Amino acid sequence: MPIYEYECMACDKITSSLILKPEEEALVCCEHCGENGIKRIISRCTAHKTESQRLNNFNTQGHADEGLNGDPRNVGLWAKKRTKELGVDLGSTLDESIDRARSGKVLD
Repeated sequence: MPIYEYECMACDKITSSLILKPEEEALVCCEHCGENGIKRIISRCTAHKTESQRLNNFNTQGHADEGLNGDPRNVGLWAKKRTKELGVDLGSTLDESIDRARSGKVLD
């Protein structure tokens, strides 16, 4: 069941619509202005990355507002990557604590 995105020719806003049957597409109109002069557009997509891929791509030297660094939940990712860069092994206890903190669980 695809969700298609449409651009309104009247107000230039984007409308998303779940299309269950091909004939339903003819009924879609702009959810902002109600016009039916819309065209289907190519939607953005994302690809899932594993924890190790995210860790490899994480820039520990970047500014706090750049990419993953801008998300406070990634402090743990920064700590993991930085200890690896420095050649320090703090054991599995650190990894477990970081993972619990990142998941929102209260640390013991």
